[in-house]
Amino acid sequence: MLDKMSSNQRLMLAVALSIVFFVAYTAIFPPVQEVASDAPKSQNTVLKQEANTPTPSIAEQESGHSITADEKIAASSSSTILTVKNKNFILKIDTLGRIFSKELLQEKFRDKEDRHAQLIPAIGTKPLYVRFLEEAVNNEASTVAYSSSAAEIELGDTPQKVTLTQKLSDLVVTKELTFYADGHYDATVSVSKDKRYFVYLGQRPQIAQEMMTVSGAMIYTDSDLTTIIEDGDAEGRQAFSGVELISAFDQYSATIMYGFTKDTNILVERDKDNNPIVYFEALKTVQFNGYVGQKNYSVLKNIKPVLTNAIEYGWFTFASKPLFALLSWLHGILGNWGWSIIGLTLIIRIVLYPLTYKGMVSMQKIKEIAPKIKEVQAKYKGDPQRMNAAVMDMYKKHGANPLGGCLPMILQIPVFFAIYRVLLNAVELQGAEWMFWIQDLSRMDHLYILPILMGASMYFQQRMTPNNFTDPMQEKVFKFLPIIFTFFFLTFPSGLVLYWFVNNLFSIAQQYIVNQQFKNAKDAEIAIAKHTEKQND
Repeated sequence: MLDKMSSNQRLMLAVALSIVFFVAYTAIFPPVQEVASDAPKSQNTVLKQEANTPTPSIAEQESGHSITADEKIAASSSSTILTVKNKNFILKIDTLGRIFSKELLQEKFRDKEDRHAQLIPAIGTKPLYVRFLEEAVNNEASTVAYSSSAAEIELGDTPQKVTLTQKLSDLVVTKELTFYADGHYDATVSVSKDKRYFVYLGQRPQIAQEMMTVSGAMIYTDSDLTTIIEDGDAEGRQAFSGVELISAFDQYSATIMYGFTKDTNILVERDKDNNPIVYFEALKTVQFNGYVGQKNYSVLKNIKPVLTNAIEYGWFTFASKPLFALLSWLHGILGNWGWSIIGLTLIIRIVLYPLTYKGMVSMQKIKEIAPKIKEVQAKYKGDPQRMNAAVMDMYKKHGANPLGGCLPMILQIPVFFAIYRVLLNAVELQGAEWMFWIQDLSRMDHLYILPILMGASMYFQQRMTPNNFTDPMQEKVFKFLPIIFTFFFLTFPSGLVLYWFVNNLFSIAQQYIVNQQFKNAKDAEIAIAKHTEKQND
């Protein structure tokens, strides 16, 4: 059978099979990211290494990045000295005075293994980790645990304050922490003598990560400048001042620190995988604020409006932010995120209606004059210049624009990607049901009903839409697009598939109106022609 297929047919089959294989393989065997293991190691483990092997300092093991000779730090074994409980989370502090665990208790915040989401990775730097400039101080700090003024606190409407203390031979380190039920905290870190030290933001959360979402570090300054350093793209030490907030983030979650003085020096290093590690330097006493949790817009806004800048949408932030604001406004009216997505789609279609209508009309006109265009092309086949001029005159005569059908599609591309980023990054969609079988708009449709409906609507829209393909191969590829898109959308979040499906339905309705208008106009022309012919007889 393969021998009887043309080269174009074999190419089509190869492309289709490749796409199916790629999607299926990615879904079944998701890529595993290799993460540098910089968990605390004991002194005994370090001593067992071969003498000829370069031994990373304790500072480098703990912080995950190369430390210059005058910036070595120490590590310590971890154990819990403070547990902070709330109805929504459990947070734990270890012997180095770091936040080493934060577990989200809401059912909607579960990982791929259906366990409660853990925001702090098991390996990597932790929030509130302190390292000193002097190596001798670091070495001692690695053997002396912090003590806590309380072993466990329960958070309610009233914030709770805890003091962590580390007593060294010639220095006392104090961390005064005030925790709030919404997930943020106030911090005051002080040392009894003027010693230069550094406070770490901590490694980013590593829960679920969808394709085309950004993860890494963000630095937002008082000049409204946002610098995003994606995982794998860190290029070495960078310094920032006038910083409003720093964030280590994944798709839905973030570890954030903010409330710095204008002269605070924020530093970004890279680990062995070129992932960013963020920290800031301090002397004597430093005050700041922090947050570890989901990037929920209303929560961040209630804590401090500037924190909403921690919700990023990549290149399409300029369009995604107002779209999310509109989506949130609709949710305030409709009370359901699924219906809000449908409402947002309707508003976008209304705004773009004049352009899409003009494009559809132009495509219909091109379809009508297609036979005449072919006659012109055949007539001037040997003279491309005269042929092109005659074709353009034909378009102009009938009021058809060959690019008219492309413009609306081009304009919809940035809108689609902006919506795509909104629906992928909106943590509000986690656990948000629409109706019937869609119980979580942030997850794929496990019954595959929405993707199939989306593909079917795309196919039906194609059947209704006139095309002016001159290349048969292009036409064949175009006909396969509904199948290809269906496969791609199988694993997409239900909210995004819902948007695309409803968008197709509106396109079908609009195309039907345009087609009907042309049909009525054509019928009217035929009727007039018949009437004129009878009068002439």
